[in-house]
Amino acid sequence: VQLQASGGGLVQAGGSLRLSCAASERTFSSYFMGWFRQAPGKEREFVAAKASSGGSTYYADSVKGRFTISRDNAKNTVYLQMNSLKPEDTAVYFCAARKGPGLVSTKTSYEYWGQGTLVTVSS
Repeated sequence: VQLQASGGGLVQAGGSLRLSCAASERTFSSYFMGWFRQAPGKEREFVAAKASSGGSTYYADSVKGRFTISRDNAKNTVYLQMNSLKPEDTAVYFCAARKGPGLVSTKTSYEYWGQGTLVTVSS
């Protein structure tokens, strides 16, 4: 599976961005999709995830209530709507996919990764 993330940019604190991740796989609907982020000098951390075919959603506590993950299986795309952005949300955001079982928030559970898109939130 090839994943292509886009939608990053520079935004002021309190603003919004929507990230997209397009997948090359025709059986996209069967993949569990996640978003992670990595700030400079920090470990890659879990942000949000959505199970295949309209399943459950999961969020890190730090983004709960501000970010929304969704997917359009007809377009082979997963989205991350980010509202009320804070400077501490500044990071490179990666989408990831897996087909098999695994822990939602563990990056090693994901088999496929996109290239990342940079989000910068100014104060």
